[in-house]
Amino acid sequence: MAEVEAADAQLSVEVVFSSEAGQVQEWSLRLPPGACLLDALRAAGLEASACAAGIWGRRAERSQLLRDGDRVELYRPLLVDPKVARRERFARQGARGAGLFSRQRPGGKAGY
Repeated sequence: MAEVEAADAQLSVEVVFSSEAGQVQEWSLRLPPGACLLDALRAAGLEASACAAGIWGRRAERSQLLRDGDRVELYRPLLVDPKVARRERFARQGARGAGLFSRQRPGGKAGY
């Protein structure tokens, strides 16, 4: 009975990391109560990574305590600022090929 209770007391945590686009690695871990984000990264062999880390899509410190069912994620640095990429894409497509103007009804007024 004590073994079953000890197993139930452990935290079930998932660690996810994508080293490059289209390639995702996942680890399902069982950690002792009171484990922190760094403990999960150590168990997955990723403690040396300089990437930012978070829980469920929100950046967190490596000392953050985990809860049962948490998803620990490592974030790669962005190669391009999303706002800059959008501006460049808009410039390439032109004003008429993007946004509201790309789906204009035949015979409709400009902007509708």
